[in-house]
Amino acid sequence: MPTTRSPAYEKARSDSAQLMAKPGNDEMLDLYGYGKIADGQDISGVAKPGMFDMVGKAKYNHWTKLLSENMNKADAEKRYIELVDMLKAKYGVRS
Repeated sequence: MPTTRSPAYEKARSDSAQLMAKPGNDEMLDLYGYGKIADGQDISGVAKPGMFDMVGKAKYNHWTKLLSENMNKADAEKRYIELVDMLKAKYGVRS
């Protein structure tokens, strides 16, 4: 079943790709985790990253952590939008 996304979330997704600088690791993990949940992706269909895939492991673990906090799609969208707004103020956005 296709997931519907709010226009504000779609804009935030687009804006996140236009940041003037790359966000820090924790910010990137939050973007990843919120985005996965907001997009309605199911973690049960994703293979757990291998032992030497440190980045993949961090992303997977963060996504799992957010899910364990009972974050739902609407909360994830809201937090993603808020985070992108904060990152735009911090790093600026390309025109």
